[in-house]
Amino acid sequence: MTIPDWQLPPGVDRGLWDYLHSGEMVRGYDDQMAASALARADVAFCENTFPTPGRLLDLGCGTGRLCVHFAARGYECVGVDLSDEMLVKAEENARAAGVRVEWRKANLVALGDLPEGSFNYAACLFSTLGMVRSAENRAKVMANVFRVLRPGGRFVLHVHNRGFRGLGLGRVLVHGWRGLLRRADAGDISMPQAYGGAPLTLHHFSRREAVRLLSAARFAIPEVQGLGIRGEPRRLPWRVYGYLLVGERAV
Repeated sequence: MTIPDWQLPPGVDRGLWDYLHSGEMVRGYDDQMAASALARADVAFCENTFPTPGRLLDLGCGTGRLCVHFAARGYECVGVDLSDEMLVKAEENARAAGVRVEWRKANLVALGDLPEGSFNYAACLFSTLGMVRSAENRAKVMANVFRVLRPGGRFVLHVHNRGFRGLGLGRVLVHGWRGLLRRADAGDISMPQAYGGAPLTLHHFSRREAVRLLSAARFAIPEVQGLGIRGEPRRLPWRVYGYLLVGERAV
């Protein structure tokens, strides 16, 4: 599906659009997730953060791994994604697992159709937020999450770490310097796509930036967990591949 650049949704660039609509990517996505230690770690983290069944919103649900997992445990799940191809596969996965999930095609920057205070839990995993272009649009996503959570609701966010040594010393230093200068492109790292299409840009966060983003959306932040590349807990910033953060909407 091809549309002109000027018609791309807010927060979406050409690289992300090509990625979301790659049939090859979708066909291999479940195998990629099954092989990912990080994917297992974030589900386990969500299990601890969402202790009792309730309404769960998965933002950037992909092929439905989180929704299918929690729906099988009695949670009422809603998965949101901008990719038709992802959502078709998600429904296939839900049927195969014998669970019911509500799937919605929507842009995370614009979730006005979801009622205020309608969810107990929400999640935005596997660096989905980093795919949203511009700090302004990422802040809109966080405001949307806060709005749809009930008082006492909990949100799990995963972001990649711009200080991870695996990015290479040059990149770490460049983006650290850009961060000090408060440049808008600090943390924006582009790479060729394995599935063709325009380069995909993924925003990498510092721990401070991720915390500030949640705080600015009025979340309390009871937990921040650094993870290594295999999903193991890490503390030293240069060994942290990414962060899992918990946001709470106050009662």
